[in-house]
Amino acid sequence: MSESIFSITAADGAARTGLLHLPHGTVETPAFMPVGTAGTVKAMRPEALHRLGFRLILGNTYHLFLRPGVETIAALGGLHGFSSWRHNILTDSGGYQVFSLAPFRKISEEGVLFQSHIDGSRHTLTPESVVDIQVALNSDIQMVLDVCTGAGIERREAEEALDLTQRWAERAVRRRSKINEPYRGHLFGIVQGNFFPDLRRRAAEDLAALDFPGYAIGGLSVGETFKQYEATLTATAPALPEEKPRYVMGIGTPEYILAAIENGIDMFDCVFPTRAGRTGTLFTTRGRINIKNARFARDPEPPDPEIASFGGTQFSMAYLRHLFQSGEILGSILATEHNLRFMKWLVDSAGSAIRDGSFSRFKRRILEVYPP
Repeated sequence: MSESIFSITAADGAARTGLLHLPHGTVETPAFMPVGTAGTVKAMRPEALHRLGFRLILGNTYHLFLRPGVETIAALGGLHGFSSWRHNILTDSGGYQVFSLAPFRKISEEGVLFQSHIDGSRHTLTPESVVDIQVALNSDIQMVLDVCTGAGIERREAEEALDLTQRWAERAVRRRSKINEPYRGHLFGIVQGNFFPDLRRRAAEDLAALDFPGYAIGGLSVGETFKQYEATLTATAPALPEEKPRYVMGIGTPEYILAAIENGIDMFDCVFPTRAGRTGTLFTTRGRINIKNARFARDPEPPDPEIASFGGTQFSMAYLRHLFQSGEILGSILATEHNLRFMKWLVDSAGSAIRDGSFSRFKRRILEVYPP
């Protein structure tokens, strides 16, 4: 039996709040994880993330493996010591990055042979080496290597990818069982199966039999419609162990996050909120705005007074627009911070609504300005 790392604290239908107990502290769920691809959340200092209330961020195994290299990070105290982030880190397996590099990779039973996007050098990732890399990074949650597939493929291809993902998961579990302490991180399984509900349910049941401490739903946000996304969640989440944390990989807009929470998902990550901020798009409780629009040139108000209590100073929209118009780096920094403040407000407010039994009403309110 795997170690229990999750406790449910409240529920409203399938939606729930909980506590995720990890080596670098407890995380309240539902939780949005900012993405720190190369060991940093772009345009954010670690103390700013702390001030906003984040206690779990994501690092990318593929990118860190290529640069600066696992040996360098391990020698400097793992990813926590290397980056000076003192809270929890989840590292993904690199499976999605390999999927996105389709012309430069070859998948086999052994693993994935791929060509670096940096210098063209060739490398191989196996289920075992991905576990070893993440152990060296000392991440608190690590993901198994999986085969991600895009929307619109034939059932046979989806089934072959799913079966290979399952065999790789079994190999990862065996490898992880041979690693001695003091490493204390937790290995999560990843549910694949494309957009075939029966394959998703089968994958969830097969992975549950391996008794992972937590489970992710992968292969979403790969070009599917919102209805396909919702249907996949509905088919998959109930088949996963209720007492284990559930994580949907790669979603980061309000309508997608709220659909996930409604289906009993606890964790989410995406680069979109920070990427959007760097280009001047802000998430607010009134909807998305482009801060570069001329109508904000003399606007003295902050982007969103409703979320002012979520860490740090809010600046006027006139000032933010001026920074972007002037090409000042501070504009990207402040807009990124604002979007992460909004994401923290969103998941915390969803949690409060669950505890009050009013999640459906909260969701309807947000979908009025963020329609699917």
